[in-house]
Amino acid sequence: MDIDLNFVQEIISSICILAGVFFMLVASIGLLRLPDFYTRMSAITKGATLGMGLIVLGIGIYFNDPEIMLKILAILFFTLVTSPVAAHAITRTAVLKKIPFWKKTEIKEFKEYLDKEDKKQEADKKEEFN
Repeated sequence: MDIDLNFVQEIISSICILAGVFFMLVASIGLLRLPDFYTRMSAITKGATLGMGLIVLGIGIYFNDPEIMLKILAILFFTLVTSPVAAHAITRTAVLKKIPFWKKTEIKEFKEYLDKEDKKQEADKKEEFN
């Protein structure tokens, strides 16, 4: 029995791409359906990053070229590094701007951090006036 390696390569590539599309779809649905900014931000960051990674990986497997694979790995690396950092910065700004949490979100432990940040902001404002 002969196994056609090109066919296997295309199947693996297609599975990666379809899984990536699925994660992107779930992230998009989460963006529309989740109740507040913070859960939406989490869904879109995780789902889109994983989905994009799988799609790009599928493309790299399909073309099976070392030069393309190097570019794919660079794209994956920079996306996996920058996407969570950007999401954290955006979410932190939302917390500082007092964008409300969903009413069912448990923020008892987070409340201490928020109070500390409020005191810090007040102290910074007082310094600006002096």
